[in-house]
Amino acid sequence: MKRSIIILTTAMALLTTITNAQRTTAHSGGPTFGIRGGVNFQNINGKDQDGNKLSNDLVTRFNIGVNAEIPVGTDFYFQPGLLFTTKGAKNEQVILGQNVNSTVNLSYVELPLNLIYKPALGAGHLLLGFGPYVALGVGGKVKYEGGGLSQEQDVKFKNEVKISDADDVAYFRPLDAGANLLVGYEFYNKFSFQLNTQLGLTKINPEYEGAVDDKSSLKNTGFGLSLGYRFN
Repeated sequence: MKRSIIILTTAMALLTTITNAQRTTAHSGGPTFGIRGGVNFQNINGKDQDGNKLSNDLVTRFNIGVNAEIPVGTDFYFQPGLLFTTKGAKNEQVILGQNVNSTVNLSYVELPLNLIYKPALGAGHLLLGFGPYVALGVGGKVKYEGGGLSQEQDVKFKNEVKISDADDVAYFRPLDAGANLLVGYEFYNKFSFQLNTQLGLTKINPEYEGAVDDKSSLKNTGFGLSLGYRFN
């Protein structure tokens, strides 16, 4: 949680600094707005409660949203956005001699705060960018299948799970935060594509009351391809 607060504070400071710079930087043109959507290939990496490395598999998810580009210097832009994005992972284990498959599906409202370098290249512009993101969990489900049975649990977002809390739901922390890296191309007609990768830097699993020597640490990671259009 402390790391999430630090990242959020840093992101807000970056937003303030760059916005102030934009006000004083001479640049042809002002802010523009765009839409973006694409496919994610997501995973949940980290360690289990015994400290062993997780062996989850990728799942296919999606993102869709809007962003703005604010010029801050020659070929440099500050690009805040607002996305609805889905994340998760899948896993297969053998429990009591039965293969049990679990699939995690998490939904977030995400705020990426990227710095974009956008030099002219051919008839369009190269896109290179990086920056932090902060995301708030808004929903999700975990599905278990095995032994001819299927069970689905709703996701509930809590930082700490108490012994008295319901045991028929899956718990995750409400806040996710980390770093973005992207590369792409914007065509002359304002359509664009980008390849992006995302590294979660905060634990998304909550603390459990009464848990002793719990070494678990789950973090969202992923990469994907998205398409966009920028309005003049």
